Amino acid sequence: MNTVNIGSITVGAKNPIVLIAGPCVIEGVERTLKIGKAIKEITDRLGIPYIFKASFDKANRSSYSSFRGPGLTEGLAILSHIKKELGVPVVSDIHSSEQVGPAAEVLDILQIPAFLCRQTDLLNDAAKTGKVINVKKGQFLAPNDMKNVVAKIREAGNENILLTERGASFGYNNLVADMRSLPIMRSFGYPIVFDATHSVQLPGGAGTTSSGQREFVPYLTRAAVAVGVDALFMEVHDNPAEALSDGPNMLYIEQLEDLLKDVQALDHVVRKHK
Repeated sequence: MNTVNIGSITVGAKNPIVLIAGPCVIEGVERTLKIGKAIKEITDRLGIPYIFKASFDKANRSSYSSFRGPGLTEGLAILSHIKKELGVPVVSDIHSSEQVGPAAEVLDILQIPAFLCRQTDLLNDAAKTGKVINVKKGQFLAPNDMKNVVAKIREAGNENILLTERGASFGYNNLVADMRSLPIMRSFGYPIVFDATHSVQLPGGAGTTSSGQREFVPYLTRAAVAVGVDALFMEVHDNPAEALSDGPNMLYIEQLEDLLKDVQALDHVVRKHK
């Protein structure tokens, strides 16, 4: 398997699981940084490599009036500040080729949202930056279909690829996490990420917003780690009830440490068989 280097962090092979975590969307400097600091304190205690995540724009919200975030310019400035304050790599979603250049100046990972995972121009332009590209598998794709996504990125000369499982459509307003997709996508030769919080999302389940079932996050997380993943993606908040996006499927910070202890214990066993 290819490994991917993100600053001092190496993802893949028999390296320990990496945590990619933060709030769904940037909610101003102070609160977003507060959440990042709380997560970093936990990962520092446990010795878990940490990458901060928050979106500067949520372009695919259910409702026109839903909060989208501060936008590209302000959002990247906030992420640059957080990157310096926490001393960790940062990742955020990009949605168009026009965002690639400015985003690549700040972000360590360019993340391609699930709905855009087949957009050839976006993949090509992102890949040409040489940055790490994390592609979320579309809810509408079979895991084998991600071979074509990998090929597009490699065609642009980039081998710094992460593939993320975030659930597959299961009827209306529901997702299911098919654990078979993890070894299938790993067979392509690149590190695999499991998105534990979007996998419990109920898309559009609240009418003008999505809903979610955060109570199942620990179960799916442990299942994915037992199958074998290289990184976990989790959206985490100090008070999800107040979150401006994806509150119902975000994990409380107070739940994070115990779950990560379970992850470490499982990962220690699984790495012997990778």
